[in-house]
Amino acid sequence: MFLPLVIICLFFDKFVLAAIIFLILSITDFFDGYLARKMNQITDFGKLMDPMADKILVIATLIVLVEKGMAQSLPVIIISSREIFITGWRAHVGASGIIIAASPAGKIKTVVQIIAVLMLIISFPLGVIALWLAAILSIYSGVEYIGKRS
Repeated sequence: MFLPLVIICLFFDKFVLAAIIFLILSITDFFDGYLARKMNQITDFGKLMDPMADKILVIATLIVLVEKGMAQSLPVIIISSREIFITGWRAHVGASGIIIAASPAGKIKTVVQIIAVLMLIISFPLGVIALWLAAILSIYSGVEYIGKRS
């Protein structure tokens, strides 16, 4: 819902504000999942849609960072392709009644992606390295995901 604010802030070079909003969105997403588990309010819909929200937030922000010359396109392509492929895979197996929750490697990958995006937004020099690490983890977790579920 607040993703457009991140995008607008980035386009108008309000990087600190964009980073703060992005971080708030990431943190609230984490707590939403935590509370759902703690209160036993986990649903099949949530298992599919919560990771989708993470993906949209990260991919949209990365695309804008590429547009602004703040991120390289290749790791963004790798990350985006993995996210789209795994989402399609989850939908495919979900059509058979099998709901697959996020794996631990997938959760680590998401955290690294969020850290990388924040580092890139605030122009922290290690942001590029973090982005490549996120791309490598994206490949690893994607392969692991399919390997364990095929």
